[in-house]
Amino acid sequence: MPLTTLDLNTALIVIDLQKGIVNGSFISPIGEVIDRTRALIDAFRAKNLPVVLVNVAGRAPGRTEQGPRSSISFSEGWTDLLPQLDRQPGDIVVTKGSWGAFATTDLERRLRERGVTQVVVTGVVTSGGVEATARQAWEQGFHVTLALDAMTDIREEAHEYSIRNVFPRIGETGPAQEIISLLERRSSAL
Repeated sequence: MPLTTLDLNTALIVIDLQKGIVNGSFISPIGEVIDRTRALIDAFRAKNLPVVLVNVAGRAPGRTEQGPRSSISFSEGWTDLLPQLDRQPGDIVVTKGSWGAFATTDLERRLRERGVTQVVVTGVVTSGGVEATARQAWEQGFHVTLALDAMTDIREEAHEYSIRNVFPRIGETGPAQEIISLLERRSSAL
């Protein structure tokens, strides 16, 4: 669904842009994803809208077909948010232990306390943390927007599947600049 509007109280959710993840092999340059996400962060902060910075420090404990579950050990700084995000005291910071940012955290409560009705989701990876967070937000009744050029994945087919088949069913999609433009137009109309 093409972008139509942003609610008055929309939050930006940035998924897993952290030191231990961004050195992976992504299908699109991670620097561009970070730059577009940072432009969104700046636009949201300029409008005094909530910015949520999410990192992952674990994984859900269930069994998988990919072998036995081992305990995860993270190297020093692995979970640190990227300095390019310029974490501010007013940002909501969430550490998750699963793919999605809602399932193992108090993020829904924190957004509801701020009157948030819509979320814009960016980050890595498209078919993992981004998709899981977007699905969970939609299931919790938030309107969902996905900044397609501010996300990437390690597998092209997974990225494309999420963009073509999942995202249109749970929200609206578009490029970061179009989201910023909608935010600007919405603010000037008030």
